[in-house]
Amino acid sequence: MPSLEIYDKAKYHYEGEFPDDLLDAQAFVHTGFFLGWLAENDLLAADIAQEFSSQIAAFKEKHLSGPRLYEVMGGVFDESMLTDEGNLFTKAYFDLETGQYVGDYQQLLVSDRPSFYHVEDDWANYATISACITRRYLAWRLDA
Repeated sequence: MPSLEIYDKAKYHYEGEFPDDLLDAQAFVHTGFFLGWLAENDLLAADIAQEFSSQIAAFKEKHLSGPRLYEVMGGVFDESMLTDEGNLFTKAYFDLETGQYVGDYQQLLVSDRPSFYHVEDDWANYATISACITRRYLAWRLDA
């Protein structure tokens, strides 16, 4: 049986080169924003959407942030969590080594902060990166 492609795990970050002055919760922010966008755009797999339906609804109503949604989902982001289209887009855009997401995130949210992990989990930051993800998604769809 082939193994699942794991896109990210929060523990990769807080167990790695992570600033000592931050809470582990900050390791969920960058991927949580992306996962929130996927939830908002109905690109989560049906079983995940059903299992976490109340948390996804809370996210969509802005009662639970994307990073906290990611934390509730276990802090592991893998291909089983997404629709086919969600996976294709994630593989093209989110890949932490080759995708554009990290560059967009750094340019839009990190520039004046001490590190990648110092971005606040707030709705203004989510709105900023969400608009960028949407633009990238629409461009990706045109090319697909």
